Amino acid sequence: MRMILVVIYVIICLSLIATVLLQSGKSAGLSGAIAGGGQALFGKKKGLDDLFAKISTGLAVAFMLTAIFLNLL
Repeated sequence: MRMILVVIYVIICLSLIATVLLQSGKSAGLSGAIAGGGQALFGKKKGLDDLFAKISTGLAVAFMLTAIFLNLL
C-alpha cells in the first residue's frame, strides 16, 4: 500500500512541477511595462492560463493530501 502511494506521490509531484512551469509569468516592474505592449498587440491565451491554474490547484491539494497520508503510514 505504501509503495503504491509513493508512486502516486511522485507522479503528482512531477505533474505539479510541469503545470507550474507551463504557466505564463505575471509581468511586473519595468520589464513588464515594456513587454506588456507586445502582449496587448499579439494577444494572450487567457483560457489556457486559467486551465493550468485550475490543474495546478488540484494537483497541489492532491500533493498535500498524499503527503499527509504518507506521513501517517
